[in-house]
Amino acid sequence: MIVIKFGGHAMTDPSGKFAAVIKKYLDSGEQCVIVHGGGPQIDHALNTHQLESTFVGGFRVTTPEIFAIVQQVLTGTVLREVVGHLRAYDVPAVGISGRDGGTLKATVLKTLIDGSAADLGRVGEVCQVDTALLRSLLNSKFIPVISPIAVEVDGEVELAQHGLNVNADLAAAAISGALNSEALIFMTDVAGIYRYWPDKDSLIETISASELESIKNDFDGGMAPKVKACLEAVAKGANAVRIIDGRNPDALSEALSGTGGTLVTK
Repeated sequence: MIVIKFGGHAMTDPSGKFAAVIKKYLDSGEQCVIVHGGGPQIDHALNTHQLESTFVGGFRVTTPEIFAIVQQVLTGTVLREVVGHLRAYDVPAVGISGRDGGTLKATVLKTLIDGSAADLGRVGEVCQVDTALLRSLLNSKFIPVISPIAVEVDGEVELAQHGLNVNADLAAAAISGALNSEALIFMTDVAGIYRYWPDKDSLIETISASELESIKNDFDGGMAPKVKACLEAVAKGANAVRIIDGRNPDALSEALSGTGGTLVTK
């Protein structure tokens, strides 16, 4: 079983290659879980509502007003589009929010990747994954598609009226670890982890989690959460993580065959 993070920037393939590859993978008897992002779609919606969006350390600062738009876009628009696209290719996809069934539980994120403090608003850090709903869907031969919105918790208490915006990479990492997946594949808008971004010649093809841990503070911007997600996924149980350029229609097929992008190993 694998977990695939389908990034917002990767959702640009009108040919249906992504869905076709998933269908072929399922037909071989495998299982998968999909976590989607939606950064470009959120940006568009915020611009439409004339709301300014800023990022700190790779995370979107999420005021309550912005969170309402984020949740609406992810669970009401992007999730339905991804599910509809998959089902058009006979993939038995079912869409859920991380809040459904208390699947993703999170606390307010107050610390950046480098350890510095930050006030990010309604941004969450996953502290627990309840896999009951996911396993039920998988056992019934469905493919869960999850939008990265979590329920806020205070200790053991769910604050059901509150939701938190979770970085999709980190949500996928937590889910991958909780399910002890064979692999986690990040479909994003870069070819992998670059040691010296944006130097395209600095792509890392293979790296161990321990080596990546030793240099994690060297990364910034959108690369920082990706690095953190890779490390968390391996630490929590995923056997391997691969980052690929989801805009390349052949990248997912290659990744499922064990090639391409950046591979992070235990």
